[in-house]
Amino acid sequence: MTFTLATWNINSVRLRAELVLKLLAEEGPDVLCLQECKSPVDKMPLEAFAAVGYGHVVARGQKGYNGVAILSKIPMQEAGSHDFAALGHARHIAGELENGVTVHNFYVPAGGDVADRTVNEKFGQKLDYLTEMRDWFRGNRPEKSILVGDLNIAPREDDVWDHKKLLKVVSHTPVEVEHLAETQDAGGWHDVTRKDIPEGRLYSWWSYRAKDWDGADKGRRLDHVWASGDIATAAHSSRILRDARGWEKPSDHAPVFATFDL
Repeated sequence: MTFTLATWNINSVRLRAELVLKLLAEEGPDVLCLQECKSPVDKMPLEAFAAVGYGHVVARGQKGYNGVAILSKIPMQEAGSHDFAALGHARHIAGELENGVTVHNFYVPAGGDVADRTVNEKFGQKLDYLTEMRDWFRGNRPEKSILVGDLNIAPREDDVWDHKKLLKVVSHTPVEVEHLAETQDAGGWHDVTRKDIPEGRLYSWWSYRAKDWDGADKGRRLDHVWASGDIATAAHSSRILRDARGWEKPSDHAPVFATFDL
């Protein structure tokens, strides 16, 4: 079975429902994972997505903040959700596809603006969230699983526009990169995107603050697709749909795609 999966921080699924529909119509992924939906589940425009073939949904919602959803053409059932670091946030949902693959959709806390947990509670929450993810994967080693989402960390030097300038900026600090690496190692996860695109600068997020986001190109790769070791070699054809960042009233993130043969 061949299927294509995409992950996208949509920055309000209700506000940008038309962009989701555009992506589904033009790209047609079999599975689309959304983060930062900013809506209770009963307020998400799920009927509109079902009308174009995405009738299988698992989601966790929250009014005005956070929120994760998985839309699928393929039959799918919920496989659980976890409140890592006991934040009370809708940041994780898992779905099991009919081929037995479990898809984990994460929205890791952004961490605020100051990379110091002693003065910035949000940064501490981010590190604690990743620590609990790590510990959970150590105790529940994933098999036949895919982890996607906005992990809010750009781990590699070529995942940011300027490594040295961003070393003290939240999303690329050494302590965050270390926490992410420990989480990845704990689950035996493989970075599918970088397996397929091993060299060169690669971004999935560009700030709204940039007047010319495309020209300045000061991006970061915050959105990820990982696969458990037993299926990592079945993944291929990764890409980032950069053009979506330039759509009308866009999210500040671009969708990330990968195809799997399982």
